[in-house]
Amino acid sequence: MNIPESVRERAVRLADALPAYVYDLAALDRHAATVRRALPGIELYYAVKANPDPALLHTLAPYADGFEVSSSGEVAHVRSVLPDARLALGGPGKTDAELALDVHRMHVESPGELRRLIDVGGPVDALLRVNLAVPVEGASLAMGGGATPFGMDPDGVRECLALVHGQNRVRLRGVHAHLASGLHAAELLELAKAVLAFSRDLAATEVNLGGGMAVSYRDPEERFDWEAYGRGLACLRDSGETLRVEPGRALAAYCGWYLTRVIDVKRVHGEVFAVVTGGTHHLRTPVAKGHDQPFAVLPAGRAGTGVDDEPVTVVGQLCTPRDVFARRVPMSVNVGDVVAFGLAGAYAWTISHHDFLMHPKPGFHYLT
Repeated sequence: MNIPESVRERAVRLADALPAYVYDLAALDRHAATVRRALPGIELYYAVKANPDPALLHTLAPYADGFEVSSSGEVAHVRSVLPDARLALGGPGKTDAELALDVHRMHVESPGELRRLIDVGGPVDALLRVNLAVPVEGASLAMGGGATPFGMDPDGVRECLALVHGQNRVRLRGVHAHLASGLHAAELLELAKAVLAFSRDLAATEVNLGGGMAVSYRDPEERFDWEAYGRGLACLRDSGETLRVEPGRALAAYCGWYLTRVIDVKRVHGEVFAVVTGGTHHLRTPVAKGHDQPFAVLPAGRAGTGVDDEPVTVVGQLCTPRDVFARRVPMSVNVGDVVAFGLAGAYAWTISHHDFLMHPKPGFHYLT
């Protein structure tokens, strides 16, 4: 993949201090501004689970109406970084202590959770998370569309409506529906139509349509069509309705780079492997999603210590055959070269098993 010159320069400077993460905050700022302009009249929340790095949160804050969080830890973290941020708390397994937190919106997952919220919370503004039986073909992950642990079906929604009647601790404001991830604008708009039809039957005027905007690891130059999505939502929205989206990966992924260095190139049973510093204990994404992580090789090693234009599998330092970044990619690589993995700004460091084998943790560096 293409690597920005600013990242290339930083990689050269860090060559003896790898592995390391580099976050291009200037690029993130430009991208967030583009997304914000494409969604006039639509509330934009950032899903903190994608990457809670404080520098990223500060960069996104001018463009975000709020932040979607999924635990008391994320609540405390965001408030330590952005004390005045509006927070929406979601997730399928909230404890009583989490239900008692003072947040802008509580996303209720079930009638049982609502009963506990009425007992321990309040006053609190809540959205009911719905799981509609609608097609989600083509999604990389499906949180709805059928039997999953996320949200509730229409019967559960009706039970919740009966529970909120006659009490004033939980103020029902509308619905939340994050049904699938990895979808393009046209597909997400079709889901939005179904969610809005359901919410209007309930006379709900506030609808959180979730995230799920596609990020292509196969073609890292491809981008979600935010302008088409924004135009579509503008056409779907009725007067008086508040629509909200909460992307995570599609905001943060592009700003992050994981830099490593080749420490060995070897041939085993006819296949070539490049072993790099670090591994998927720092960047779990390719294992979690079952893909090749896009990368660029920056020549810095000694010629003749590797291979020229051959299929190479790039692996890390872990004692497991699953520690693979990319398989059989045609490339030229030598010992000492720097490998820069792109799309490492979301669901990368914070979802990884950092302490396996107790290797040193990477450094973190920021481009502004």
